[in-house]
Amino acid sequence: MSRIGKMPITIPAGVTVKVDKNVVTVKGAKGELKQEILSDITVKIEDNILTVERPSDDINHRAQHGLYRSLIHNMIIGVSEGYKKEMELVGVGFRATTSGQVLELALGYSHTIYLKLPSEIKVEAKSERNKNPLIILESFDKQLIGQVCAKIRSLRKPEPYKGKGIKFVGEVIRRKSGKSASAK
Repeated sequence: MSRIGKMPITIPAGVTVKVDKNVVTVKGAKGELKQEILSDITVKIEDNILTVERPSDDINHRAQHGLYRSLIHNMIIGVSEGYKKEMELVGVGFRATTSGQVLELALGYSHTIYLKLPSEIKVEAKSERNKNPLIILESFDKQLIGQVCAKIRSLRKPEPYKGKGIKFVGEVIRRKSGKSASAK
């Protein structure tokens, strides 16, 4: 049996979970999320404890078992606590500003980049003197916030020689040494 799939999920207070045929709906203080699941996988709720079960040990059922349990768990955490990602802009002249749901980035290109973010994501840009600019993203949807972070990071990935680019706070970039001076 799947180690992750068989773990029960405790539903916190203030969160409601509904199962309609093959759609799981999770509603909480931060928002509402829906996830469609395979008809083979069953979701049971008893005494604020949710369990995900599979019909057989078939390889596809085993794979889906752990996947759907993790997705439902992420939805429950998202609507109760939410997710927060912090990204750091490392480089001379790199700047980030926000106006509403539009993120404006100056990343060393000849033009500024404007990104319109989904309404489910709260964005904030911080710039302090002698520190790298920060982009702080908050949302209740883990998949969406991860996708937006990946899009922002793809605009200027951290390079291994000087470490310039957009990286997550606390992320360690593997550095390479540059050219060595040849001895004659």
